[in-house]
Amino acid sequence: MNAIRPLRNPAELVEAGLVAPEQIASIEAVAERYAVAISPAMAALIDPNDPSDPIARQFVPDAAELTTTPEEREDPIGDLAHSPVEGIVHRYPDRVLLKAVHVCPVYCRFCFRREMVGPQGLGTLSPEAMDKAFAYIADHPEIWEVILTGGDPLVLSPRRLTEIMQRLSAIGHVKIVRFHTRVPVVEPERIDEALIAALKCSGKTAYVALHANHPRELTLEARAACARLVDSGIVMISQSVLLKGVNDDPDTLADLMRAFVETRVKPYYLHHPDLAPGTSHFRLSIEEGRALVATLRGRISGLCQPTYILDIPGGHGKAVIGPDAIRENGGCHTVMDFRGGEHVYPPSE
Repeated sequence: MNAIRPLRNPAELVEAGLVAPEQIASIEAVAERYAVAISPAMAALIDPNDPSDPIARQFVPDAAELTTTPEEREDPIGDLAHSPVEGIVHRYPDRVLLKAVHVCPVYCRFCFRREMVGPQGLGTLSPEAMDKAFAYIADHPEIWEVILTGGDPLVLSPRRLTEIMQRLSAIGHVKIVRFHTRVPVVEPERIDEALIAALKCSGKTAYVALHANHPRELTLEARAACARLVDSGIVMISQSVLLKGVNDDPDTLADLMRAFVETRVKPYYLHHPDLAPGTSHFRLSIEEGRALVATLRGRISGLCQPTYILDIPGGHGKAVIGPDAIRENGGCHTVMDFRGGEHVYPPSE
């Protein structure tokens, strides 16, 4: 496929060979509820002859999205419960989310904000709402870090990003600005000199958290986009979601983390899938996830180890889903090594 513009509706997906004609009615039902967009870069990676293609699974709508299980919820991590003003989420003491925009260059089928993003979502903050959001940040001196998310903040023009960064530059207690984005992977051509200059114009320390879930996403073009960011002095970290049928095997997960490190992106978070509506077909059990992550220990470099986390439903924050490697045992501890061997600590004489 050689798409030259994003695929945004079921008819275009059928024309591209990503959806069978007999499936179009069910896919149209999905598209009526949840946003659809596949960028040319991602469309080019999909093998339409592979029904299990991991890139297609992330972006091509599936009738399974119409099934909502009892535990799923529209706001699975409780953003709204911690939103003192529109566009701000203040869950942790020293940092806030600033959701300036609720559109994305692609729409992930497992998105935890799928009820809020897209053409029918919450949209871009109005000038009045932006003023209130910046006033909130300025009035709370404990805020050390501002995380731009949404939506994808890097869909904003360099001019709009410059305006945001210049306003943050005037708030002395904000020291770190972080951008959560898929753009370097899904639209690498956007990462140009103008955008990079906008990210750096505030004088604050800028971080870019890159979301990718499969090693094939880190194409030569994506790696070059990341190199432009890193060479400019911006630090990059990764975010991934552990997804059934995408990266839920040891080799794929290891290759993904190695690809990040090769690209000078430090592995950061590996998220357990959130309880968003219509996403049960992506979720593994925590026990399955813990076993998979345990295979990374000893298998790949310490540079490649992400932190496996669960966002507690209801807005209670993140919890580390650590391997059960150390347990108390009669006044000492039993410690498991990466091969599964058990050892007493401190060792007996």
